[in-house]
Amino acid sequence: MATQRLKVRTATMTLRVEPKLKAAAEAAAEREHRGITSLIEVLILNHCRSLGLTAGQNGKEQHQ
Repeated sequence: MATQRLKVRTATMTLRVEPKLKAAAEAAAEREHRGITSLIEVLILNHCRSLGLTAGQNGKEQHQ
């Protein structure tokens, strides 16, 4: 029986960082065999967890 994945909407984030920070992110992402977007997601989720927050917990309702 095939499992069916739920479609997840994504939101766009635009970031401006120093070139050396971008290079560091690219190197870290490559070392972990992931893309920069995936790396940033992991970093944000780990940081939120360290603050006792869960994904989507920002005091505002999530758009659906």
